[in-house]
Amino acid sequence: MSRTHLSQLLEAAASGRPDHPAVEDERGGILSYAELLRGSERLAARLARWGVSRGDRVGLWLPKGLEAVTAIHGVLRSGAAYVPVDPTGPAARAATIFASAGVKVVVVAAALADALRDAWSAPGPMPRLILVGGGDAPDGPHAAAAVDARWADVLADDATAPLPPSRDADDLAYILFTSGSTGTPKGVMLSHRNAFTFVDWCLEALGPWDDADRFSSHAPFHFDLSIFDLFVSCANAATLVLIGESEAREPALLGGRIEDRRISVWYSAPSILALLADHGGLDRPGRTAPRLVLFAGEVFPIAPLRKLRGLWPGSRLWNLYGPTETNVCTALPIPDAIPDDRTEPFPIGTVCPPLRARVVDGEGRDVPPGSLGELVIEGPGVMRGYFGQPELSARAFFLDAEGGRWYRTGDLVIDDGGGCFRFHGRRDRMVKKRGYRIELGEIESALYRHDGVDRAAVVAKADEAGLSIAAFVSLKPQAKKSIIAMKRHCTTYLPHYMVPDSITFLNGLPATSTDKVDYQRLRALAEGEGKVR
Repeated sequence: MSRTHLSQLLEAAASGRPDHPAVEDERGGILSYAELLRGSERLAARLARWGVSRGDRVGLWLPKGLEAVTAIHGVLRSGAAYVPVDPTGPAARAATIFASAGVKVVVVAAALADALRDAWSAPGPMPRLILVGGGDAPDGPHAAAAVDARWADVLADDATAPLPPSRDADDLAYILFTSGSTGTPKGVMLSHRNAFTFVDWCLEALGPWDDADRFSSHAPFHFDLSIFDLFVSCANAATLVLIGESEAREPALLGGRIEDRRISVWYSAPSILALLADHGGLDRPGRTAPRLVLFAGEVFPIAPLRKLRGLWPGSRLWNLYGPTETNVCTALPIPDAIPDDRTEPFPIGTVCPPLRARVVDGEGRDVPPGSLGELVIEGPGVMRGYFGQPELSARAFFLDAEGGRWYRTGDLVIDDGGGCFRFHGRRDRMVKKRGYRIELGEIESALYRHDGVDRAAVVAKADEAGLSIAAFVSLKPQAKKSIIAMKRHCTTYLPHYMVPDSITFLNGLPATSTDKVDYQRLRALAEGEGKVR
């Protein structure tokens, strides 16, 4: 079947296996493929009657659950693009993202609706809200306000649906917002063609697949790892096993859940797998390992990877690499045995066709194998650009003499001579923590929103947990020093994974001769190797 639109995956799965479990939540709730298709059709019909169509955007701000998966498929079926936001993050950030994306509708947890209304400051009316959960009724100071729709009513509405809009592979499918250096998150625009480039590579390279497979859904839906979970499972008409936000960070629980819920395909950040190896009880008698284990989002240190390989000797392990802008663009299978004398992390691998990769210098010229340079990627899996930011989009690419449009990943690599790349860090101030991409400048911007902050700077340092974020703050006269209050302030503007692990108050920040913040001295201070004079 020729596929151009992600909604065709659900149509095919529901046609071939209508009664097979499509999604299973933490409490044992299940939707069959027929039920998932029916729910998505009814949401798409409601959106269409509200004027949502091809190219529009619909926001999602709700916990992972059957409703969230249905909403994703319903938005895609309507011809619109879905814009997911962290349900555990601050309302101010959600409102900023939805406003900048110009969403027409937000599917929102009823418990979060008031906070979203309170945080909305964009000009013009708020988008329409579809309330999910909590009795599907609003609460709090806005209880008397008009409710656009309740989830239960949308699913119960069997009115004739409008004809679906025309579809094209280059239509926008979803926008994933990542940390931005200016303090404003940037929206990565991914089309259906972009998504299928990745999905089709997975189906070919990571198979064979089994019709009894059960895929973990560990990554939140605003994280690009979720694209594999949602759509590769659907392409195989397999079962997606949801792991909620709270359980996702509890390795002692996850180890048992993998066994109890018969998960055969696992995908997560390496830090989660390292915690599972240490605290998940994977060595308990009778426990069965997933047959396919994928990890991406950050470097997997060799010691915990070796431990995991020893605990799951029969699993196929793959190291996947790629920024949100390309999803996965290089990959490497991990060998069945990791030598005891290996001390370096494995490479990020070779490019995933049909994508192409090069290593270039600052002028975009190829560097010879063995030399350090920036990895750039070209092909149908690369994003369209950043939503509403044409100048930023233009800076993210360069054109070669043949007209190739190459995305600058910002990652420094070395080609070993055979097209296998070794990762050597970043060329900017972006870091990755538990798989999340974080611009340190966005954390600084959040700190500067505090009335008492005079100057602020943030650095990252390696530690036993992998990476931690240290903030240094100089306060205005009369401002009170309180680490608890400063962290509470950060949670108003930042998701939990971006809140600094440590905050140090200084009388003044160290500066260079040009009065710029001396990050080198602050990094030494964070690592306990220096003093600020």
